[in-house]
Amino acid sequence: MPAWLSVVALGLIEGVTEFLPVSSTGHLLLAENSGWLPRQSDLFNVLIQSGTAIAVAFAFAGRVGELIRRRGEPATRGYVLKLALAFLITGVGGLLAKKLGFTLPRTMMPVVWATLLGGIAILAVEWWLRGRRLNPDVTWAVAIAVGVAQIGAAVLPGLSRSGATIMVALALGLTRPAAVEFSFLLGVPTLLAAGAFEAAHSLRHPGPAETTWSMIALGTLVAAVAALITVKWLLHFVRSHTFVGFGWYRIALGLVILTGALRGA
Repeated sequence: MPAWLSVVALGLIEGVTEFLPVSSTGHLLLAENSGWLPRQSDLFNVLIQSGTAIAVAFAFAGRVGELIRRRGEPATRGYVLKLALAFLITGVGGLLAKKLGFTLPRTMMPVVWATLLGGIAILAVEWWLRGRRLNPDVTWAVAIAVGVAQIGAAVLPGLSRSGATIMVALALGLTRPAAVEFSFLLGVPTLLAAGAFEAAHSLRHPGPAETTWSMIALGTLVAAVAALITVKWLLHFVRSHTFVGFGWYRIALGLVILTGALRGA
C-alpha cells in the first residue's frame, strides 16, 4: 500500500473516532498492530489529533463567538473558567505522566481491557441515568472530574478521551448535549497543546526515523475533514439518543480483539 494511502486511512480513523466515545488511539493502535496499516510514530498519532481540534473549533464557531461576545456576563465567565480549570488539571497531569515515563503501549492488551471496561462503564452510566432529571449547567465538580478523566484517557489508550469525559459529566448529572459540548470545547486546547508539545519535543530530540512532515500534514487534513462531519452528526444524534449503542460496540470490539490476541499467543 502506498504511504500516502496508509496515511489517509489513518487520518480517517482518527477523524471519525476522536470525538466518538470509542477511543481514536485504540483504533489507530488496532489498525497498526494488526498489520493492516504500517505503524506510525507517537508524534504522528498525536499531531493528527490537532486536525480534529480545528474541526471542533469550526463546528462550535457559533458557541465560541457567543462566549466571546458575552464574556462580561457572570455565567459566561464561570463557564470559561471551568474550561480553564479542566484544561489546567489535564495539563499538569499530562506533564506528570510524561515525567513518570508513560507512553503509548506497544501491545494491544491494555487497549483491549480499556475498550471492554469502557463499554461496560457506558452501559452502567446509561442504566443509572434512567428516569433521572439532568442539569444543563456545568458545575465546578464536573469541571474537575472531566479534567481528571482526560488524564486517565491520556495514560490509558482505549479508554477514550471523549468517552471518559462525557460519561463522567453524565454521571454527575449533566445533560447529554451539555456534556458533549463541554467535552468537545475542552478537547480543542487539549489536543492542540498536546500536538504542540510533541512537535517541539520532536524538533529538540529527533528520533532515529526521519519525520515526514508532508505525510503528517496530509493525515491532519484528512482527520480534520472526517472529524468535522462526525462531530456535526454526533451533536444531532445526542439530542434524541443515548450512548448505549457505543457501549455495546466497545464490548464487541474488545472481545474481537481479545479473541484474536489469544489465538495469536
